[in-house]
Amino acid sequence: MSWIVTGGAGYIGAHVVRALADAALSPVIIDDLSSGVASFAPEGVPFVRGTILDRELVERTLREHDAEGVIHVAGYKYAGVSVQRPLHTYAQNVEGTRVILEAMQATGVRNMVFSSSAAVFGTPDVPLVVEDTAKRPASPYGESKLIGEWLLRDQATATADTEAPLRHTSLRYFNVVGSADPTVYDVSPHNLFPIVFEALLRGDTPKIFGDDYATEDGTNVRDYVHVGDIAAAHVAAAQRLAAGDPIEPAYNLGSGDGLSVKQIMDAVARVTGIDFTPEIGPRRPGDPDRIVATGELAARDLDWRMRYSVDDMVRTGWEARRRAS
Repeated sequence: MSWIVTGGAGYIGAHVVRALADAALSPVIIDDLSSGVASFAPEGVPFVRGTILDRELVERTLREHDAEGVIHVAGYKYAGVSVQRPLHTYAQNVEGTRVILEAMQATGVRNMVFSSSAAVFGTPDVPLVVEDTAKRPASPYGESKLIGEWLLRDQATATADTEAPLRHTSLRYFNVVGSADPTVYDVSPHNLFPIVFEALLRGDTPKIFGDDYATEDGTNVRDYVHVGDIAAAHVAAAQRLAAGDPIEPAYNLGSGDGLSVKQIMDAVARVTGIDFTPEIGPRRPGDPDRIVATGELAARDLDWRMRYSVDDMVRTGWEARRRAS
C-alpha cells in the first residue's frame, strides 16, 4: 500500500515524501509542477504529473498504487496574491480538495492528512493561539484552507456509517523554514527566508517592515518551524490514521514562543558570515505584533517538537539555497 502526496514536488511536499520513504510508507507523488520543482522528487518514487482538479487522474492514481491514504499538500499558497486571484485560489484549494475527497470515496480510501494553515486564524486577538481559537481568515487563501477543513469534517460525518468512513486530520503550520535535504529549498518569492537569502545573494540589504511593534525588540514575532519537523508530523499523523488510533481533527504545529524578525536577521548574519544591518521600512498594513501557537496537542499525539535551533533553520536553508546557485 502507498500514501499519495499531492504537491509532492514542492518545498514542503518533497520533504514529506522523503520522510514517508524513510518510514517505509511508500510515497507516490501527484504534482502539476505549477510551483513544484521536478528535481525535488526523489529518484525511485512514482511521480504522476497532473492536476488534482483531474478527478479521473486522481482516482486512477489511488487505484493503481493501492493507496492507504492521501497527504494533501498541493495548493495555491500565496495569501497576499490570493486577494487579487480569489477565483484561482478557490479553484485550486477548495475544488481541488473536493475532487480528491470524491476520488477517495469512489476508491474506498479512508485516510487524509490535510495541509492547512495558520491563515485560518487571520489576526487573532490572543497572544497564544490554540486549536479552538476563533477562525477569522483575512484572505481568500485562509478562507480556502478553512473551507478545506470543513469539507473533511462534513465528509467524515457523511461517511461515518459506510464501509469506508473518512478519517482525517488537518495540520496548521505557521512559517516553515530551513531544509532537511540539501537538494530541496524554499522557492517561494513571498516567504521571509528566501526573500532575505535572495537579497544577500544579489548583494542587497534585507529589509524589516516596522520596528515599533509592542514586542521586546520592536519587530513582530512569529512562529518559525523547521520543514523537517513539519514533515515528521505528517508521517506521525499518517501512521496514527492507518493504525486506527484516536486523532484530533486539527493540530497547530507551533513553537509556543516564536521568534522576532530581528532575531531571524541576527541569525542570518551570524550563520552566513555576511555582516549587514537591515533597512527599516514602514509597517505593512494588517501585520499584528505577535502570532504564536502552542503545539501541545501535536506534542501529545504526533511527537511534535522543535528539533532545530534558529541557527539550524538558517544554516540548512542557506546551504540548500547556495547549493542550487
